[in-house]
Amino acid sequence: MKHLISALALAAALAAPGLAVAQNAGLTANYGEIRLTAGFTPDPYRVNITAGGSIDAYTDTNLPGACVGDISNAPDYEVTYNAGSLPLVFRTRSSTDTTLIINGPDGQWYCDDDSYGDGDAEVRFNKPSSGTYDIWIGTFNGGTASATLLITETP
Repeated sequence: MKHLISALALAAALAAPGLAVAQNAGLTANYGEIRLTAGFTPDPYRVNITAGGSIDAYTDTNLPGACVGDISNAPDYEVTYNAGSLPLVFRTRSSTDTTLIINGPDGQWYCDDDSYGDGDAEVRFNKPSSGTYDIWIGTFNGGTASATLLITETP
């Protein structure tokens, strides 16, 4: 009986509105996916997306505190990368303030707001791992906005 009560309490907590367990990297990416191998061309590789979503990464999820911005549940883009000796860098470009949230191949969360200049974000892996990088681009002040995801090995 204790196990049943514990299971029901856990299920209720997980179903509570407003708090997501985590962003779902297992969902199909909103804007597609690509496989890249170290030395890829063109560099930078560019993907046009609509940034933002209905989930506040800071208050509505259990992502690390550095993860901010309004995002979707599914990743915006998925990169499966075959690493070499070069760094792997993800950047945003937009006319609005964007944020970047990445679930790396190691299962860790990497987040940034404004490291690539005023309003643009950057997450850099100096020694990247091979594997899948699930990427969310958020908007800092709500709503949605046109944005470009840049993937480069040349910082």
